[in-house]
Amino acid sequence: MLTSLMRGTTALVCLSLAMPAMAQDSDPGFLGTLVLTSGKRDLSFGTALSRTVVDEEEIQDRQASTVAQLIDSVPGVTLVNGTTPQGSGINIRGFGANTTYGSDQKIAVMIDGATVGSEEIYRIGTQLFTDPLLYRQAEVLRGTIGSFAYGSGIVGGVVKLETKDASDFTGGVPGFGGSQTLEYSSNGDGFATSTNLAWMPAEGAEFLLNYTLRDQDDLTAGDGKTIGNSAFRTPSYLAKAKFTFGAHDSHSLTFSHSRTVADDKNVPYDQFQTSAASFGSVDRLTDTEQSTLEYRYNPANDLIDLTATLSYADQQIDTTYIDGSSEYQFGSAEDFCASSFTGVVCADNRYQTKKLTISNRALFATGMVQHDMLAGVEAIRKERLNASSAPGGTDRRLAAFVVDEMTIGQVTVTPALRYESSRLESSETLVGVPQNYEKDALMGGLALGYDFGNGFSIFGSAAYTEGLPLIDDLGASATSQRRLDMTEKSKTFELGAAYTGMDVFARGDNLTLRGNLYKTELWDITTYTASGDTSTDLDRVETKGVELEASYGMASGLYFDLAGHVGEGTEFDPDGTSAVWRNSASDRVQLAIGRKWDDRLDLSWEVVHATDRRDSAGADLSDATVHNLRATWRPADVKWLEGSEVRFGIENALDLDYVGHLSSATRKAPGRTFKVALTKSF
Repeated sequence: MLTSLMRGTTALVCLSLAMPAMAQDSDPGFLGTLVLTSGKRDLSFGTALSRTVVDEEEIQDRQASTVAQLIDSVPGVTLVNGTTPQGSGINIRGFGANTTYGSDQKIAVMIDGATVGSEEIYRIGTQLFTDPLLYRQAEVLRGTIGSFAYGSGIVGGVVKLETKDASDFTGGVPGFGGSQTLEYSSNGDGFATSTNLAWMPAEGAEFLLNYTLRDQDDLTAGDGKTIGNSAFRTPSYLAKAKFTFGAHDSHSLTFSHSRTVADDKNVPYDQFQTSAASFGSVDRLTDTEQSTLEYRYNPANDLIDLTATLSYADQQIDTTYIDGSSEYQFGSAEDFCASSFTGVVCADNRYQTKKLTISNRALFATGMVQHDMLAGVEAIRKERLNASSAPGGTDRRLAAFVVDEMTIGQVTVTPALRYESSRLESSETLVGVPQNYEKDALMGGLALGYDFGNGFSIFGSAAYTEGLPLIDDLGASATSQRRLDMTEKSKTFELGAAYTGMDVFARGDNLTLRGNLYKTELWDITTYTASGDTSTDLDRVETKGVELEASYGMASGLYFDLAGHVGEGTEFDPDGTSAVWRNSASDRVQLAIGRKWDDRLDLSWEVVHATDRRDSAGADLSDATVHNLRATWRPADVKWLEGSEVRFGIENALDLDYVGHLSSATRKAPGRTFKVALTKSF
């Protein structure tokens, strides 16, 4: 029933006609138009790229305790064991986090341009270890076609997080500003405080400081039982400065630094809790920080919009095994940690990534063709600390990319190319095998679009990418050698349509719809092993699906937001046998119904229904329907409350007892949770 509904609704998208788009987005590349809707989420129009933006208003409205919980409302996105920042992982269209690693390198996560959270650490999630209240926007690019400016081997998509700016609080004029937010959630007695202090001493100079502390005890599931290992305490920091100077403010220099820390005592090593075996308990200190220095030169010249970004990301996880806590016993704690089987439990992990990206956006014409070209080069150096379970080393990469959006009348043709080379070097001697490995690849795609000029557009794309060997694959085993000698390859095709218009059904209403079909094939696989055979990799993986996003608003303030995904995936062993793809996204539809009274009050009811669900072991799960209620109130009529916002929410209002898709059967989703937040701007 859900599949038929989704496919039928997508067909309606392709038959609609109306008026032009309403708001132009300023990002480079083929990102199209961002339509400002009457609902909670703005939608993309006129682009072949499947793109969803969660803005600051929605970030605050959802009161999510992790970034993963914030963006799992995006079509095709699955949250894997995401009740804590340490264990949360993001899976997009069946790729990304899985039940063994927090990442499979097929999605990219970026904070202010710094690449973070791409480490493959056994049973530890590292992708989104940060706090949602540090950000003004979270953007999800689904699929491969929009990834060539960000990395290689990206199959699921890209998650881009943008931190807040001082001008967000000062209104862009000299002076002081800021805000204070307090949040409380009943389930787990969760508490958060976030303080922003902004200062613009003069035009062209701005400074921002943020401190956020989030504290939560163990959560309770819908059946009243405690969800183990769901407590956490994470202080986070953000410092940001921006200077604008030169004629017509053509130069700008921006520095940002963010950090999140967690010091967990006596917690299970397996953060996902997806294995029946006990790997014991540990004390774990997780420290993640990102720094970015960006220079931009944008003179009054269409050919020059130059950006140079230098970034540094440091992820450090120090682990101390608690003697005797594992079911595997090898004598003393020293013997346990020295074992090749259990030594990973005792390993400290540290990854440091330095990246320099220089790009330029140029607008020009060649005859009748208008070009919007983004071209750039990138240098990356990633270092991995030696660990008892695997050697350390260095991953050096050089890349060049170009994305050229060419418009001829109502037709848009966008070719994209990326060339990347890598050199892996082990910091330890690998017996009987090379100490370094070199690979390179050329990848790219083509996007086509046609705008009928009446609010209706159609689009399609084809993309090919390769995943180069990883620093985490270094080792002397046969499995490591196989993976270091190959590159994973994938191709994705997409086809869709979008519509946006006003006065569609009634005077003063607005409607935006977007639907797209996708099909992805992954082969020469080095990431996933065949069923029941850890020494052999899968032959290939095929996924396909349909995604739909829609928003409808009326002049009265009534609005409807819809997001959904229906898909399926198949994995093939080398012997030709097939099975359901172990990481396939579930079929899900999400509908929000609400009403706004000007900017003073917003009430909404959200229903999320998911089917075709499985746990981390592949066992089928029953359908789940979760209800969420939200309210935002801005008491503008009371003078001493001016600048205040009060938010109420009830998550899982009916206290449903269920397990999240791809989560451990023993790790249930949180039960009913009452939330309240107070924000005061000054």
